[in-house]
Amino acid sequence: MDTKNFICISNYFKGNDFLINLKKLGNRVYLITSEKLRDKPWAVEYIDEIFFMPGQDIDWNLEDLLAGVSDLMRHKKIDAIVALDDFDVEKATYLRENLRIDGMGQTTGRYFRDKLAMRMRAKSCGISNPQFCSLFNDHDINTFADTVAAPWVLKPRSEASANGIIKVFEKESLWIHINEMGNNRFKYLLEQFRPGAVFHCDSLIFEGKILFSLVSQYLATPMEISQGGGIFRSANIAYNSDDDKEIKRVNEQVIKGFGLKHGASHAEFIKCEEDGKIYFLETASRVGGAHLAEMVHAASDINLWQEWAIIEDALAKEKSYKLPKIKKEFAGIVLTLSKFQHPDLSTFNDEEICFRVPLDYHAGLIVKSNKHARVRALLDVYAERLIADFATSAQQEKLKKLH
Repeated sequence: MDTKNFICISNYFKGNDFLINLKKLGNRVYLITSEKLRDKPWAVEYIDEIFFMPGQDIDWNLEDLLAGVSDLMRHKKIDAIVALDDFDVEKATYLRENLRIDGMGQTTGRYFRDKLAMRMRAKSCGISNPQFCSLFNDHDINTFADTVAAPWVLKPRSEASANGIIKVFEKESLWIHINEMGNNRFKYLLEQFRPGAVFHCDSLIFEGKILFSLVSQYLATPMEISQGGGIFRSANIAYNSDDDKEIKRVNEQVIKGFGLKHGASHAEFIKCEEDGKIYFLETASRVGGAHLAEMVHAASDINLWQEWAIIEDALAKEKSYKLPKIKKEFAGIVLTLSKFQHPDLSTFNDEEICFRVPLDYHAGLIVKSNKHARVRALLDVYAERLIADFATSAQQEKLKKLH
């Protein structure tokens, strides 16, 4: 059997499906994760060795990481390095560049992590973007504030979710926020806030071609939830509708323009209330969080984690890849932070329920149907019931759990 050695990096407890399928394909799987996640139920029987790093997210010491991987490479030939989450993209690109391993390098990696790099790349590719400004130069900021209509948002350039976003309504308070940032202001981006419906497009790519994509709409946006708590909902939209076709077109522009050659992608777009146009918001070279992968699976029969593992295996072994047959049905998710550790959702018993979110202090369900309207109706009813009986809000820091 042609066995390859994969290093998988994950700062969050996610990707078990990926690790399991990579191992089932006859490979050696090495996982690098955070010490804080040592006790999580990783699929250990499918992982050859797990290495733990102190810290989480951006706390890892990259030189220590490089030294550890270099030591492993003395006895094992590493064929591929895979980043399973947003915060891991820099780590993987840093290792690939230093160890000369094939795959996405640091420049391309920035397009999928750094929101300023995303904006600048999208603009240079002619992709519709909200107007934006870096925080490097005072004159540029003043010009932006004087010429671009408020409201605006100040965004961390490298957060993986809607955490840390500040909405600003006039120039004076903009400068108060910027001055409070001190020497950290370069880590933020300023852009125009365009109200509208927010969509996400989840894709699989092989050899530069998009083989699968599904467009869904957030029925409450991640920003609304991270700013004020509430109910997270998403559902895939009508196939071949105008929005479906236009978002897929812009998504293809993003993936090609940003240079993503293979793997999974989760991109977000807004349909602006003012002009009805689709604008690119952000993208990531990973499977979407908050159980969106299970929702996509329910609607399409495509398991994004599993197929991504098969794509990585095919690339390492120089084989072709064929997407399984796609089903075209509808699915939606409703999810909230719960005041109970193990919420009892037994009274939710419609036959359309296909998945119950297994996380502590979360109440969530995925439904599927061959009727778009039925999915939307159930999500509306369930949202009201969850708010009444289970929902709680949390500090922004805690909301990273929706990740």
